[in-house]
Amino acid sequence: MSLNGLTVQAHEKADRIADAKADEKPAHHAFPKPVILIDAGHGGVDGGTSYGDILEKHINLEIAQRLYLLLRSEGYRAILNRNGDYALSDENRWHASRSRHMKDLSQREQMSEEVNTSVVISLHVNWSKNSASKGPIVLHQNEGRSALLAACIQEALNTVYQSSWKPQSGKTYYLLNRTKVPAVIVETGFISNAEDRNFLNSPQGQKRVAQAVMAGIARYFMES
Repeated sequence: MSLNGLTVQAHEKADRIADAKADEKPAHHAFPKPVILIDAGHGGVDGGTSYGDILEKHINLEIAQRLYLLLRSEGYRAILNRNGDYALSDENRWHASRSRHMKDLSQREQMSEEVNTSVVISLHVNWSKNSASKGPIVLHQNEGRSALLAACIQEALNTVYQSSWKPQSGKTYYLLNRTKVPAVIVETGFISNAEDRNFLNSPQGQKRVAQAVMAGIARYFMES
């Protein structure tokens, strides 16, 4: 009787564990974690905009790597499309164009389809003839989810920069036009402005920008 009682209890315990695991599985599949593709703009022979020996491509990569680590530490599934100073056009063996620039752009867009991406965050640095122009500007697609993502990131960056920029439509940008998921281009500041340049070229500034972009992404997923 005692042995049978223990056996019954063991079976009941096993059944409860199995039921608990079964309950966990549908929730996991029904609400998969979003995949965030971080596009570190330029790279390799394409230095992007510059000021003296300060190159945009290096700033983009530094912020992208910091953003990647922040997202992963918070449990997000993040992908970084380059982790070194090289051109993505070198990896493109399928695009028929002879233009290195077009092969670079198409490679960035293609990656968002290959990895079933939820959103794309493309990091860049701005430039203007007017050295007084400063602060972050986030460009979005002509699409509601992209506009929401841009607004969330823009607000977080405005807090860091004490600026009041509004998100803008990026109608002419290849990446925004071709990417099928919500995507934004984050112009993190103006390299032509001394204050922005010094901030973006410093580890502390890069960290604060990455944290702001991370906060904007987190808010987007809460509100969308």
